[in-house]
Amino acid sequence: MAGWLGALGIFLMASLATAADFETELKTLSKGSYSKKAIAVQALSEIDDARVLPTLQVMLDGRLYVVKNGGAIVAEEGESFRNILDDEIVAYTSRQVKKIRINNKLRRALRTALASIEIKSKIADVRKSSVQNLIKAPNKDLRPLIFEAYKQEKIPAIKELMGVALATIDISSDDQETRLKAVDILSLTVEPAAVSLLQQLMAKEEGQYVEQDAEVVAAAESALKKVNGKIRVYSFIETVFFGLSLGSVLLLAAIGLAITFGVMGVINMAHGEMIMLGAYTTFAIQQVFPQWIEASILIAIPAAFLVSGAVGVIIERTIIRHLYGRPLETLLATFGVSLFLQQLVRTFRSNNVAVVTPDWMSGMLEINGALGFTYNRLFIIIFSLLVLGLLVLLLKKTLLGLQMRAVTQNRAMANSMGIRSSWVDALTFGLGSGIAGIAGVALSQITNVGPNMGQQYIIDSFMVVVFGGVGNLLGTFFAAMSLGVVNKFLEPAMGAVVAKIMMLIFIILFIQWRPRGLFALKGRFVED
Repeated sequence: MAGWLGALGIFLMASLATAADFETELKTLSKGSYSKKAIAVQALSEIDDARVLPTLQVMLDGRLYVVKNGGAIVAEEGESFRNILDDEIVAYTSRQVKKIRINNKLRRALRTALASIEIKSKIADVRKSSVQNLIKAPNKDLRPLIFEAYKQEKIPAIKELMGVALATIDISSDDQETRLKAVDILSLTVEPAAVSLLQQLMAKEEGQYVEQDAEVVAAAESALKKVNGKIRVYSFIETVFFGLSLGSVLLLAAIGLAITFGVMGVINMAHGEMIMLGAYTTFAIQQVFPQWIEASILIAIPAAFLVSGAVGVIIERTIIRHLYGRPLETLLATFGVSLFLQQLVRTFRSNNVAVVTPDWMSGMLEINGALGFTYNRLFIIIFSLLVLGLLVLLLKKTLLGLQMRAVTQNRAMANSMGIRSSWVDALTFGLGSGIAGIAGVALSQITNVGPNMGQQYIIDSFMVVVFGGVGNLLGTFFAAMSLGVVNKFLEPAMGAVVAKIMMLIFIILFIQWRPRGLFALKGRFVED
């Protein structure tokens, strides 16, 4: 027990000493000359205190002040100030505070100190970000610091980046062997700053290489070819990813249409407005409950399903039920409904509004300097697959799904077995509309919300359904993903409009060959 108490006492004394040192050096920043401030900055960088890093960063940004009456050090935050020592927010006027000024030499000292703190941080992401910044701005004065961190780093990916940071410094060495080794290391990375250094070695002036060492030029040329090959591979992967994300959006938009058009034989031109209603439901939830932004998307998913689904049931009960077997009339009727819903939304004066993306969906999963996946698109891909899986389970494993399939295959027989086909029709239409509402939730994370947003996807949704096989969910999945990927490969070469025209021509020709699409489905409107 005595040993534990002694260790605890030593820890508390060390903590108190650290806090005292921090406060002492902080006061020097406000009173000393530029040279004394530089010494204080160096001293602060060696203190193990969580307040050091943000304090030095605020000072570098020119937002560090001293209160004239009392000498407290505060950081400017908007129209108020935050006390560095106790983190208390205080309101001061411009006459009550004085900015702690810095010069160029002190700025260099601050950048060095910040790099020293960040590269030795216990948080891996902080170390990684620090090294990436050092790659962008090589500083030979920091080489010993980077080399020491390189020897101690345990995470291979960060250790590799530290090696690249050392190479960006060594590339300017006077020693040929050191430079050749640096070029060899740079050939293993696709970090933009490192690639730029290799390109600089290949630069020419008046037909001559700026770099006079022929061996270094040859090595740089070989390295650049290797790097460009990797970049092309990563560019291909990124295009496939964007294609899959577009395909996931098309899948969500088309699943509901595959049910209403493929299963029920209804040409629903208001399907895009069901998507729009789902997106506006997400916007409305964030406006009504701004304190729940982080959970807003999770709340919006069932809410959008219920709102769009309820509207779909109302449309089916009031209009569609009287038009079964007359597809052209359902087209005209639902087109009128779509115009009505668009105008109804416009009356609320919420045109082209943005939905806030929660923090957990923001940002990017960075693989390397040439490849990264945005979290919102990753979540949409996963979410679309989840919705498709749940829909398949509903159709295959639930009573509603069994009744839907029975009515689809033989309405007369289903009625004779006691199934209320009229209510099955309403619930089926509501299900398709509800899934379209969920698609609107996903779309709200990658585009602005407006009355016409659904119209951008209605034609694409019909293309997906027809191409995949009317009413076939597996065909809808393959059609959406393939069209999404192909579209993303065609866009850079032909432009968005021409790419879409080419896709439409391809589908027309394909349907001439296979009228029932990729996967044919037997149902009420398909002859055996």
